[in-house]
Amino acid sequence: MNQKLYEGKAKIIYTTDKPEILLAHYKDDATAFNAQKRGQISGKGQINCTVSTHLFKLLEQAGIRSHFLEQTAPDQMLVRRVQIVPLEVVVRNIAAGSLCKQTGLPEGKILANPLVEFYYKNDALGDPLLTIDRISVMQIATPEQIEQLRSLSLEVNRILSEFFNQCGITLVDFKLEFGLDETQQILLADEISPDTCRLWNQSETDAEKRVMDKDRFRRDLGNVENAYQQVLERVLAQTSTK
Repeated sequence: MNQKLYEGKAKIIYTTDKPEILLAHYKDDATAFNAQKRGQISGKGQINCTVSTHLFKLLEQAGIRSHFLEQTAPDQMLVRRVQIVPLEVVVRNIAAGSLCKQTGLPEGKILANPLVEFYYKNDALGDPLLTIDRISVMQIATPEQIEQLRSLSLEVNRILSEFFNQCGITLVDFKLEFGLDETQQILLADEISPDTCRLWNQSETDAEKRVMDKDRFRRDLGNVENAYQQVLERVLAQTSTK
């Protein structure tokens, strides 16, 4: 009997008959602005689980290890149990969202080099942006682990940017989470989906119509389900050609 271990904003994690393996159930619930805005996106759980499955497999083929093991249902996957590092690693290729609000950079400005940022995974504190020195002071990760998280995130960015480009989608920015396995090896964790990535349709020039991610929900742009479905269809189509 699977027991609920943890319920987050987007997923429920259950135990399995193997202590080192967990079951992740993807929900249709949608949240934004640190859960101040809540709603539902019909079919989101199945779409995000399936997109994440295909992207984890793509990354695995490129040598990026993750917690992903197997998709067992449209909205469920088996994952390795890891100790989550309480950092959200954000990689930005184009200025958007909080980067524009905090720096005054115009939305859509292409960055000369990908920007890697670390945020403290703590809802009570509002997931604040951290400096490398603060991460060290807080003893969240060692300098070696911080460098590994950075280099892994940049490699994920290179692989996913190329893949999404082949899908006719621009990868604007995205959030990654990592965990430590029983041998203290760093594994990619959580999910990679329209919930955690900013994705722009390359065939649209309109700043609102091009949005294919959770910004449609955040900004009340409508057609959220359709945008997520489009991402899924393009990912599946591109994956089948590889």
